[in-house]
Amino acid sequence: MVRLGLITGFIALIGVLVSGLAAYRVHDQELTVDGIALARAIDVHASLVQDRLTERELLARVASGLFRSPSVIKANMLQPLHSSIYAFKTDFVVAGWIARLRPEEFAAARTELSNAGFPNPTIRAYNDVPLQTSTLAQPVDLLMDVEPRNAETMDFPGRAFDQHPILGPMLARAMSEMKPVASDPLPLLREDGPIGLVLAAPVLQADGAHLAGFVTFSYELAPLMLANDDLSLFSVALKDPRIDDNELVETDRGNVVSRSLGLSSPAPAMSRTVSFGGRDWTLTYYAKTNAMNRARQTAAIVAAIGIALTTIVCGLFGYVAYNNLRMSREIQVRIGFERRLTAVIDELNHRVKNILAVIQSIVTRTLRHGADIDVARELLIGRIHAMSNVVSLLSESQWQGVTLKGLFEARAIPHAERIAVSGPDITVSARAAQSLSLLFFELASHSDEGLSLVGKHPHIVAHWEIIGDESESVFHFRWEEFNTSAATRRADSDFGLILLDRVAPEALGGTSKRYFTDVSYVYELTAPMDTVIDMSERDRTEQFSAPLKPVR
Repeated sequence: MVRLGLITGFIALIGVLVSGLAAYRVHDQELTVDGIALARAIDVHASLVQDRLTERELLARVASGLFRSPSVIKANMLQPLHSSIYAFKTDFVVAGWIARLRPEEFAAARTELSNAGFPNPTIRAYNDVPLQTSTLAQPVDLLMDVEPRNAETMDFPGRAFDQHPILGPMLARAMSEMKPVASDPLPLLREDGPIGLVLAAPVLQADGAHLAGFVTFSYELAPLMLANDDLSLFSVALKDPRIDDNELVETDRGNVVSRSLGLSSPAPAMSRTVSFGGRDWTLTYYAKTNAMNRARQTAAIVAAIGIALTTIVCGLFGYVAYNNLRMSREIQVRIGFERRLTAVIDELNHRVKNILAVIQSIVTRTLRHGADIDVARELLIGRIHAMSNVVSLLSESQWQGVTLKGLFEARAIPHAERIAVSGPDITVSARAAQSLSLLFFELASHSDEGLSLVGKHPHIVAHWEIIGDESESVFHFRWEEFNTSAATRRADSDFGLILLDRVAPEALGGTSKRYFTDVSYVYELTAPMDTVIDMSERDRTEQFSAPLKPVR
């Protein structure tokens, strides 16, 4: 038997090792293949983006090189370039001519804008506030022409952009470096327009020594850098190297939004740098599928197949081992049954001894020397009946406890029809049930000695509640007999006083008190819920009552 088990275990060990090695190799190969595929796809995308940017920068250089006119104040300067700028098919949003004008040239510029049909020829700032010529001492970068001319763009000419927070620094840099310069991302056409950028190419006057203005092209950022196939392996974001905690991404609807980066943000798979407009742009790439999870899943499948084959082989040997172990299991079940039976008998002896001790105490206290035999007999029968009733209830629940309301519903409690019972439905332990059953009988048996001063039987209210948090909850019981007094209520017997004041509180680990008010007799009992419920006793009972399981 031992030899067969060793052979089966050795086969299983070899099978698990081979399956694990195969899974590891598959996991490693999947990661390598996915990494190579992702890197190639990213390189292709970055190359395409750089090609797009190069085409647009070339358009700006060509447009500025072809730009010739006798006057920079004219409002139709882009007309000669119309066929050239559309031949590149770069899908710009707006092309513009920004002339660098002195304040004394504003009057001629207004006339040109009006003659060209622009609706607002007023010379104004980028925010449509009219410029005060008297306060200007330096030339102003003024938009004089746009292409295409439509409802959205016709209102732009006449605006000065040298003070614009984004376009102003871009124009100043283009003028100082005398080469095309790209702006930071900004909304195009309107405040809520698509996010894009503007490329400005400086244009020299005919003498080649002074700046005449700028030819500008604006592009949406999404198709320029962030466009990507839905079936691609990655998503792309644009990150400004000057800002560490923010990046621009394209949404499912094609809009570009800003996304904050934090410690919980996913780490990019790779990043690439592209050049456009005299600056570097960083493209960060995020893998759409988790290569590690894919590799783990594939490896798990391979390992599962290997383990399944190993299980089949081991099962053939295990079948033989099972037949040999069956007899051993039956013997172990029999031994376990006998041990359990011994434990149950011991527990039963313990509980029977406790019950007999309680009954012995009841008989001794009830039939003490000098007691009235008739009264003693009635009390003895009632007390034993109360004990018998609670034992019956515990037997029905397999000694796992009794509901507190069930003790009042029993026929062993005198005058139960006149007791108003209220409180949460809790199940008390066997020990607590025995003490509380005797306590309720003792209280009820002394509550009907004659009538009260108003000629009525006392009205009894039994109420309990649970006070405090679950870990430190306290059980509080209150018995109150209304319409009674010390003169009308039968005095408690010696056994009753001992039960009320000492036995019941000590059995529950609590305290008690009894007193008369102006209209009632009150008995209160307070004890910890841990003692009232006693989960350790219930767990032990459940362990004994649970069906015996065969040893495997």
